[in-house]
Amino acid sequence: MAVKLRLKRMGGKQKPFYRIVAADSRSPRDGKFIELIGTYNPIKGEEVVTIDEEKTLKWLANGAEPTDTVRNILSKQGIMKKYADSKKVKKA
Repeated sequence: MAVKLRLKRMGGKQKPFYRIVAADSRSPRDGKFIELIGTYNPIKGEEVVTIDEEKTLKWLANGAEPTDTVRNILSKQGIMKKYADSKKVKKA
């Protein structure tokens, strides 16, 4: 089973709100997911992001692939850098 870290759209018309989830790559965008990792609200004056860093790093270590948008969000939060650093430590 291929797992992806991706956005699940919530909220109403013209008011998007996203959950960042770990989901099977074959499931639909707003369908069933495995675990909730965080939230992303692009509407407020500044983007509001809350992410459970521990869960995210666990899923990345287990081989989950983030989508492009989620990868950008994780990079801005500094999580992708921590993940890259942890991979370097394991190799050494």
